[in-house]
Amino acid sequence: MLNEPDAALSSENRYHDSESNPDNNQTESSMEPVYKILIADDHPLFREAISSVIASGFEGSEILETDDLDSALEITRDNDDLDLILLDLNMPGMHGLNGLISLRNEAPTIPVVIVSAEEDKQVVLQAITYGACGFITKSSPRAQMTEAIQQILNGNVYLPSDIIRTGKESSQRRVRSDENPISPELLNSLTRRQLLVLERMAKGESNKQIAYNLNIAETTVKAHVSAILRKLGVHNRVQAILSAGDVDFNQYLKR
Repeated sequence: MLNEPDAALSSENRYHDSESNPDNNQTESSMEPVYKILIADDHPLFREAISSVIASGFEGSEILETDDLDSALEITRDNDDLDLILLDLNMPGMHGLNGLISLRNEAPTIPVVIVSAEEDKQVVLQAITYGACGFITKSSPRAQMTEAIQQILNGNVYLPSDIIRTGKESSQRRVRSDENPISPELLNSLTRRQLLVLERMAKGESNKQIAYNLNIAETTVKAHVSAILRKLGVHNRVQAILSAGDVDFNQYLKR
C-alpha cells in the first residue's frame, strides 16, 4: 500500500508520463475524421454498394439510409450534424431536380451530392447550379467514387470530367445552351493564361488539376477563375462552363 508521499509521487509520474509521451497525442491527432453520411436511394443494391465504398474509404463513418425524399427530409431535420448527403436523382418524391431544391432549402449548410445513372452534361451542370456540391455517376469505378466523395468532403465541387469533356447532351438541351454563348469580344478580353484556365474548366478539371497541368500554383488558378467570372459577367463556375461549352479555344489561343 502506498503512503501519501508515494501516492503523490506516483500520481505526478503518471502526469509527466502522459505529457512526455508524444505518441498518445500524435495518435489522436493523426486519426482519420469520422463522418456522418446519409445515402438516399431507392435501390437497395446500390445503397449497399455505396455503403461499402464509404466503410472502406472513410473508416469509422456513420451511415444513414433512406429510399425516398420525404424520409430524407425528415432525417435531415433530425440530424443537423450530417457531413454529406448522397442523393439519387430519380428516387420517389424527387421529381427530378425539384427534390434537390427542396433538400437544399431544408438544409442549406449540408453538402448534397447527386448520385445518378444520368450522364447528360446539362443535367450534371444544372444539378450544380441548383446547389449540389457534386455529381457522381453510378457507373463510376469504386476508386473514383471514393476520390469524388473525399474531394467533396474537403470542401470542393466534383464534376465527372469524362462527361463534361465528351459533352453528352440531348439536342433539346443543346439548343438552350446555345442561347447564351460567350461573345468573341468577351473571349478576346481574357489573357492567354485565362483562356487556358477556362479551357480546362470546360473540360471539368478541378483547380488542383488545372494547377498541375499548367504548372502553376493553385492560388494562381483561383485568381484566374475569379478574373474569368468577372470578365465574362457570370456568377459562378458552372455558368462559365455552360457558356464555354462550344468555344473553339485554339482559335483564340493562336493570337
